[in-house]
Amino acid sequence: MQSLSQLGPSEIFLVARRDQPSTRAQLWFTGRLSFRQVTNGVRLKNRVEFSPRPVPPNLIAAEKEEAKAVLTLFFKKQGLSNSLSSRLINKSDQFIDHLVSRLHSVHKARYLVGRELTTLEIRDSLEPYLEQLHEEHGNLLSDLVVSYPDPPAEPRPLASSPVPVLQPRGDPDSAADSRKIRAVSRVSELDQEGALRPQTLYLLDLGLNLEEIKTITRKFAAFPYYSLDGKIKPVVEFLLDLGIPKSDIPTILCKRPQICGISLTDNLKPTMVFLETLGIDKTRWAKIISRFPAILTYSRQKLTSTVDFLTQAGLTEEQIGKILTRCPNIMSYSVEDKLRPTMEYFRSLNVDVAVLLHRCPQTFGLSIESNLKPVTEFFLENGYSLDEIGIMISRYGALYTFSLKENLMPKWDYFQTMDYQNSELVKFPQFFGYSLRERIKPRYELVKRSGVRLLLNQVLSLSGVEFEKLVKKKMMKLVSVNNIAEQSSGDLL
Repeated sequence: MQSLSQLGPSEIFLVARRDQPSTRAQLWFTGRLSFRQVTNGVRLKNRVEFSPRPVPPNLIAAEKEEAKAVLTLFFKKQGLSNSLSSRLINKSDQFIDHLVSRLHSVHKARYLVGRELTTLEIRDSLEPYLEQLHEEHGNLLSDLVVSYPDPPAEPRPLASSPVPVLQPRGDPDSAADSRKIRAVSRVSELDQEGALRPQTLYLLDLGLNLEEIKTITRKFAAFPYYSLDGKIKPVVEFLLDLGIPKSDIPTILCKRPQICGISLTDNLKPTMVFLETLGIDKTRWAKIISRFPAILTYSRQKLTSTVDFLTQAGLTEEQIGKILTRCPNIMSYSVEDKLRPTMEYFRSLNVDVAVLLHRCPQTFGLSIESNLKPVTEFFLENGYSLDEIGIMISRYGALYTFSLKENLMPKWDYFQTMDYQNSELVKFPQFFGYSLRERIKPRYELVKRSGVRLLLNQVLSLSGVEFEKLVKKKMMKLVSVNNIAEQSSGDLL
């Protein structure tokens, strides 16, 4: 007798019985079972027996939401749009049940002792299985998910037009809306004594209000089903022990409620240790998690792939550690879709990518088409060469992070009224980082009234006290020069 943990979708043979038109298509298996026994007429040569202890309904509901999240992400990785992925998920209830049943079989030892699966464990269990299904069924996987437990429709002949991805019928939003409504209503659900659920009361005590909890639930429907003592409270107490202020906990939960679904001993703590080996400053965990809690929810593979990219870009281990500490959200950027294309773009401008990454890693989260190219074109149109633009971005990594319309253009227009050559911006591109109203205008106007001449970086980079001292010194020198000139002129007369 074999358990479901030993099964592979490549060993499944689907045969649609067409000799019984009045019945649903039947699933036939050769020796092994991978799909649920749902439809009538399923024939099994070897029946798999699995009788775990009953799983609480609230846990099953939470696991269904987790399975939907994994399946949605998988569809997006295959190139499906958000709206299409959502429509497919809304029609996949029986397939979601199948995924949850598979979890219970693969991890039956965990369920027998009453231990819940973490978010990462669910993802790590289901993703390989979905990959195997995709290898076997290809583009028909979306059809299979919707038609399950029936087999997907046979593909059309090659001579016909390409087979479009199945568009589910019916109202695509009604199923998702009903699930969200049920989850949100659970937040304000009262017990027989008229009190809110313990999970809700605990979250209120942390500083969240009911509307914030409902907002979290609308984004992540599994959240209200998390066990208070088994998941939420241990994670929150751990965060508090790290030195995170209680006032920051609501923000962290709003940013990444999935963090409460992660096992402290099996996932969260080992992930932190792994990140420390990559150079993250362990004394700054409180700030890192407050800034970007999602870093603790990523798989080891994703973390490693990002670090490998940074190494290939020319960064040292020490520099990588500083980047991850200062800008942990760089881990959220896709290596192939975001980081690598951005690296190639800046290399085309002769920019030292390693230096730019170290100085301003946030630049690599920008869109090439929407953010980077328009800024480059702006400077080209105003007479700068590609080499000069490359020098500017190398000297001031944050240059491309500014809004073109709200920052660069207004400051450029004012710069044209200043008595400086355009080449000054190549020497001092940090000009664009200062406030036009609070720094650039008042200081330049003071310099102009004083009649002195200062370098652009002297006007802006000095502190207020040092700037005033320099202006006075220049004025005294100018007065002295004028007095000498007047005296010389009088002697000649």
